[in-house]
Amino acid sequence: MEKAILGKKVGMTQIFDEEGKAVPVTIIQSGKNVVVQKKTEAIDGYNALQIGFEDIKEKRANKPLKGHFKKAQLKPMRYLVEFKLENIDKYDVGQEINIDVFKPGDKVDISGKSKGKGFTGPIKRWKFRRGPKSHGSKYHRGVGSLGATDPARVFKGRKMAGRMGGVRVTVQGLEVVKVYPERDMLLIKGSVPGVRNGLLEIRESKK
Repeated sequence: MEKAILGKKVGMTQIFDEEGKAVPVTIIQSGKNVVVQKKTEAIDGYNALQIGFEDIKEKRANKPLKGHFKKAQLKPMRYLVEFKLENIDKYDVGQEINIDVFKPGDKVDISGKSKGKGFTGPIKRWKFRRGPKSHGSKYHRGVGSLGATDPARVFKGRKMAGRMGGVRVTVQGLEVVKVYPERDMLLIKGSVPGVRNGLLEIRESKK
């Protein structure tokens, strides 16, 4: 059975393994994950599960969401995320998915919204090399040639200064170190995308 769950990033710490080595880990707090809708190939053209996460007051949901949750006979939830899964027959609408679907040693892919860095120059954003610092070059951290002398315009896709971060990022092949079902907590080796309290999508690794 394919595994998928939603959680929130708490922060980073370290634990010690059996050999006494320090292992950097990210703490992920999960909770009540409920199947809100099943999408099938016959009706929707693809197989997927719609998962709801984190209860909210009913007045916080708009009319379309209220109707959607009412159809599933569920209370409104803050987040609604779709996971494309091939085998959805083992899930039912209203079923809760708990953190213990994952075991220590499992490999997972984690998606989240990366930290926003604001407006940055091309060196920070695209790892360009700087110009010479001496001999009067007067061009230290510029964007460099735009490569468009003949058409007198800038080609689409040219790497330039601009807003950095704040985009969806997926990190693949991360290892589950520990699972605490009683606390709905997951420890993942290494770092994951996003800010503290940012929503994360945790899937069974495809590779």
